This record gives sequence, C-alpha cells and structure tokens, in this order.
Amino acid sequence: MEPLILVVDDEKSIRNFLQVSIETQGYKCVDTDNGSSALMLAVSRCPDIIILDLGLPDIDGLEVIKKLRAFSQVPIIVISARGHDREKVEALDAGADDYLTKPFSVLELLARIRVILRHNSLNEAPAEAEDLIYKIKNLVIDTDKRRIWLDNEEVRLTPNEYKVLMLLAKNRGKVLTHKFITKDIWGGILAEDIQSLRVCMGNLRRKLGEDPSQPKYIITEIGVGYRLVDE
Repeated sequence: MEPLILVVDDEKSIRNFLQVSIETQGYKCVDTDNGSSALMLAVSRCPDIIILDLGLPDIDGLEVIKKLRAFSQVPIIVISARGHDREKVEALDAGADDYLTKPFSVLELLARIRVILRHNSLNEAPAEAEDLIYKIKNLVIDTDKRRIWLDNEEVRLTPNEYKVLMLLAKNRGKVLTHKFITKDIWGGILAEDIQSLRVCMGNLRRKLGEDPSQPKYIITEIGVGYRLVDE
C-alpha cells in the first residue's frame, strides 16, 4: 500500500506543488489549509507522515504538534518561514521529527520522507529473538512493543528520540559520530540536522534522568559523538 502523506499549509500554491512532487514519487497525498482539519484528518486517515507549516490561520503549528502528540506518534516534518534556532528548538521540543526552513529544496524534503519511510519499514520488520529486548542497568528497551522502561517506570519518547536510542542500543559500547547519527535519522548532515540531534539528545537524556556530569547511559565523546554504555 502506498504511503499516505498529509500536507498542512495555508498557501494553496505550496500545497499544490507538494502534492504533485509527492505523488510523482508514488505516494498518496491529502492536504488541508488549517490546523483543526489537520487534526481530524490525522485521526480519520492515519497518514504515514505529516508535513506541517507553523503559520496556520486557526491554530499555531506548535499547538497542532502538541495536540497530535497527545494521541499519535506519526512522524512530523515542519516546513516553516520561521528560521531562528529558538523556533526550531521549540518545534522539536514539542515533538516534531524534522524541520526545514522556507524556501526549501523539494529534493531534500523528498529525501527526508524516504528516510522516515525506511525507518518505519525497518521498525515493522520482525526482529531477531535475541534483539527483542535490551537491558542496560535499569533501562529496558522492548523493541517488539516499542516501549521503554526506566526503574520500572515507562518512559514516553518521541519517534526520533526512540530512533536515536535504538541506534545507540544496537551499537551499544560503540562511539557513533554526529555524522553517522544525523545521516541515519535525518538523512543528512546539515547544520540544522546537528542542531536537531543536540535537541533530541538533550530531551532523551532528561527523560532518562541523566546527570550531564555523571551520565549513567549516554556518554558524550567530545567533538566526536555519543555512545551507549554496555554492561
């Protein structure tokens, strides 16, 4: 079945352009110009990816992300004219998976869509029996159920936080460079990808109760990357 992508933007010309670009790749597309309709379509159509503009006429895009995250983990790619780091961080903190600043390259957007769909496909594939559950100190990662527990309390992660943690878990004990992680998760190594990784890693560490001065799970190799401890 072809992936379904929901485009949310108040500019009809952009919606039309994105629809043509998406459908030429063999994907299905549905679009809307406001946040309220986007939330209803997210429930009724269950899209595989949402492409979201922040400047909507009825509900601010950041609020749409928060409302979506209350009931769905659908990957969200933000496309916005808001190009300041603060706005990018706010969107990523709210639960967005990726962020592109207008004007953007449609080729780059399509590449990032492919990365997300590839991750979705890998996550749906049957896991090897020995890889179903990772246990590291008091951290338990159940890849079959896609659930995380710390000290017997469930930890809620965004899709990208889960992807980063899984990438580290599969390579536990090994140092993964910033370039390796950003290419695997976001499909590129642009400055904004590095910023996305920093925000994602900061949120992930906070949810794991990490003390930056004495980390239990994620070790920073300064100037190189990160590694997950291996007991």
